[in-house]
Amino acid sequence: MIQKFPYHLVDQSPWPIFSSFSLLTTTMGAVMYFHSYNIGGYVLTLGLISITISMLLWFKDVVREATFEGHHTFKVKNGIKMGMILFILSEVLFFFGFFWAFFHSSLVPSIALGSVWPPLGINALNAWDIPLLNSVILLSSGATITWAHHSIVAKDRKSALLSLYLTIVLAIIFTVLQGFEYFHAEFTIADGIYGSTFYMCTGFHGFHVIVGTLFILYQTVRLNNYHFTNHHHLGFESAAWYWHFVDVVWLFLFVTVYWWGGA
Repeated sequence: MIQKFPYHLVDQSPWPIFSSFSLLTTTMGAVMYFHSYNIGGYVLTLGLISITISMLLWFKDVVREATFEGHHTFKVKNGIKMGMILFILSEVLFFFGFFWAFFHSSLVPSIALGSVWPPLGINALNAWDIPLLNSVILLSSGATITWAHHSIVAKDRKSALLSLYLTIVLAIIFTVLQGFEYFHAEFTIADGIYGSTFYMCTGFHGFHVIVGTLFILYQTVRLNNYHFTNHHHLGFESAAWYWHFVDVVWLFLFVTVYWWGGA
């Protein structure tokens, strides 16, 4: 049968329903763990393992469809790009809620906070120490992944791989430094609204950095296996868009939470 349309009708797959149950298990496990149920940690671990397995196997199917079966036509790629844009937009709204909570308390501090921000008793982190260094590192990683993109388009595979390796190294350094910062901070997430908003904003950004690092690592493996060409590298483009989004969010975090919010 000859296909007379440019769209991809995917085969039946178990991964959507498997992923849904994995997410449900993870959510239930997290709630049970937070409420100190004995099996909460085990249920949470099972959910995370299930999500990882379903993601890897689902991604494997998508890579096969795109790279070896040629199902990702121009129309299909446009649809995937639109989906990635909408996903990043949803992430923007996600962080918007955290920034809203931060500004709601910091712009007009209540009497309970001592009418000052940071609240009395909070020793805020120095924005010009590790946060500034992490800003340089993360912006540098944005430059290296852009270098990788230009190298792929120019068919310079060696430079593309080198720049991706540099991006991954910089991302790992960023994560290690943020962990070091958390370890030496004089306040915790339980220290009132300041601790809550600080760790929610920076912690979820750190989680996105880890996800982005794995995303880029996966694309590096694909590039090393000759999955990309100068005109067919949508997986890499999605990873690059996501990483630039992580960069932009960090700039807002540095200026508002670290610099202005800690002054």
